[in-house]
Amino acid sequence: MNNGLTPFKKILKKSGYKFTASRRTILEVILDSKTHLNVKEIYEKVKEKHIGSATVYRTLKVFNELGIVKEINVNGISYYEMKIFSKKPLHMHFKCFNCNSIIDIDSESLNFEYLRLNKKVEAENDLEIYDLNIMFIGLCSKCREGLKCQDQQNLEE
Repeated sequence: MNNGLTPFKKILKKSGYKFTASRRTILEVILDSKTHLNVKEIYEKVKEKHIGSATVYRTLKVFNELGIVKEINVNGISYYEMKIFSKKPLHMHFKCFNCNSIIDIDSESLNFEYLRLNKKVEAENDLEIYDLNIMFIGLCSKCREGLKCQDQQNLEE
């Protein structure tokens, strides 16, 4: 077994789940991905190993409940990314409302602002915050450029 997967095996075992070959394969797909994946995309990557879509759904539900992955819902579609042991543990997301792409916003200065805001909200409201989902919504640069080109064509006609 890949030693990098040992912490996940321990989390599952501690919670009463087995670290099956299917769970391992699904976890490896998410770990290896550089983008946010939805269930259909994960299924497409694991179906050759005879893993059904129902297994993918159930596994992602377990991983999400245990805090292994983070579910990001965009227009009724759930996308998944690593939550624990992530290379980017603190980041925000941007969703383009034209092409529906999800982009990680990973900025050191914004992360410091987030931490400052987090402490302020905790102090002013006597809270202890464990997680936060920030999703900016707008037009990505490709779509914005495409709309500029379309507007330019309309002006020329």
